[in-house]
Amino acid sequence: MTRVYVPATLAMLQRLVAEGEIDAVSGTAFAVTAALREAYTAGDDDELAEVAMAEAARASLRLLATEDADGTLGARRVVVAADVDGAKPRPDLDDAVVRLDAAVPMSAVASVHVDLGEASSDVERAVAVIDAADLGDEEAEFVLGDAEDHELAWYAAQELPFLLELL
Repeated sequence: MTRVYVPATLAMLQRLVAEGEIDAVSGTAFAVTAALREAYTAGDDDELAEVAMAEAARASLRLLATEDADGTLGARRVVVAADVDGAKPRPDLDDAVVRLDAAVPMSAVASVHVDLGEASSDVERAVAVIDAADLGDEEAEFVLGDAEDHELAWYAAQELPFLLELL
């Protein structure tokens, strides 16, 4: 079993609750891989897991940028942590990237991490500049940093229906 961090959106969480599984977009998730361990000469597994989760949270921004949002859920980064079999490292894409060959069932979900409402305005600004930041725009990186300064709140899988109801 490998702990993976699946980038998601609130709309994807709604589908997870309704359908009992979540499909990682293009099968892409993040994990503590051998390549990630090699890239960091120091750091224990918990610190490396934080790196993988941060990469998934940044990927969530990219999903928000492409999602057809109706505005009712707001802009919040979402990461689903799950324990799965069959995660294949993709060091050709990035050190923490893995490919999943199947949807992640709700039974595999360990926790869900979501921005609190106070992060929404910073996340909205980051969504608008994520592509520029990827291309090295320093100003966009500062905007992205403002969103990434917000910690994601932790929720147990069984709390998801209640969380979505309260949003």
